[in-house]
Amino acid sequence: MKTSKVAPFKVIGIKITTTNENSQSAIDIGKLWERFLSERIIDKIPNKVDNSILSIYTNYQGDHTKPYDVILGCKVKSIGKLEEGMIAKSFEGGEYVRFISKGNLSQGVVYNTWEEIWNAKINRSFLADFEIYGEKAQNPENAEVEIFVGIKDN
Repeated sequence: MKTSKVAPFKVIGIKITTTNENSQSAIDIGKLWERFLSERIIDKIPNKVDNSILSIYTNYQGDHTKPYDVILGCKVKSIGKLEEGMIAKSFEGGEYVRFISKGNLSQGVVYNTWEEIWNAKINRSFLADFEIYGEKAQNPENAEVEIFVGIKDN
């Protein structure tokens, strides 16, 4: 597994708390995406670095089997005044293992990659993991999504 260093970054977006128990995260994250898209949240985010959408998993209350927060948003240059219902968060960056999920988003390719990650022998930090839906993810039937999984420093 190849690791890469991720620089600190700031995000503005919307957030939920969920759990992987009883497939609750699939329901909650689906609703979060629905809200993000229907309310055009991306257009309300100030100071965006670009239009890539980040799905960030953070504030783990243990490992991936315990509750955690999901933030859908964009990287920003700076954090200013936020619209009601939006949050801002800074991430320290660090060492990450990078995965690429390719295929049809509606057929669960990203979830399948996460199943591989959960079953892999990775010394995860459980501080922040994230997906990047950039240029290559524009066609949902043939998307490429980068997944970064935080690991502990050796």
